[in-house]
Amino acid sequence: MNTKKEYIPKRVLSIHAHPDDQEFTVAGTLAKWALAGCEIVSVVITSGDAGSNKPEHGEEYKPTLAKLREREQKAANKTLGIKETVFLGYPDGELEPTIALRKELTRLIRQYKPDTVVIGDPQGVFYGNGYINHPDHRAAAQAALYAVFPSAETRLIFTDLLKVGLEPHKVKRVYVHGTEKSDTWVDIASTMNVKLRALKKHKSQLGEWKPDKMMREWAAEEAKDHGLKYAEAFKVMINEEEAPEN
Repeated sequence: MNTKKEYIPKRVLSIHAHPDDQEFTVAGTLAKWALAGCEIVSVVITSGDAGSNKPEHGEEYKPTLAKLREREQKAANKTLGIKETVFLGYPDGELEPTIALRKELTRLIRQYKPDTVVIGDPQGVFYGNGYINHPDHRAAAQAALYAVFPSAETRLIFTDLLKVGLEPHKVKRVYVHGTEKSDTWVDIASTMNVKLRALKKHKSQLGEWKPDKMMREWAAEEAKDHGLKYAEAFKVMINEEEAPEN
């Protein structure tokens, strides 16, 4: 169990592929940080416009769905205490970890100057024997990770960003969720209900399904060996050590 004093970042970029990815995975942690005064910017890379399997929904429905999912994400973020959301509008289901995407995320990191970035696992493919990770999740995580390092902190990568005043910025920590080798567990007992309320804002995706039981079981499973009731698990990469407090 991680017994060190719990780290509370001052400014965070939460970077995920789709509307609702954040709520399913790290919303309890983000809500806890927001309550502690952390400024959080939620970055949603794709529009989520492929998020329907209803036979009556064809190609012409995709712009409508994209707008609906954007409204849902804003409502979820408001519930979590996140005041700013950035939608990049990439096509859902077609995301790749391109240099162009990495550059766009580098731009955001240099603009917002977070001390912490939250992402998924860029290597995760199989979870148990019942879930194949969405390729958009991996692409988003990979592009975000390499935007943190080396791109955001290296002056001579994407030098045109310098011309618009975006100087290099070094992110101190990267919180990676969904990894099999977690080393940090965040106690979310105080924000579990907030997480559920935020997740339920994604009505277009949940339909009539009630997520409470499954989400509580997931959080309890993460917590059980660490003296906690509910937890979210991360591998934390420390890109720069914090200066000791006086």
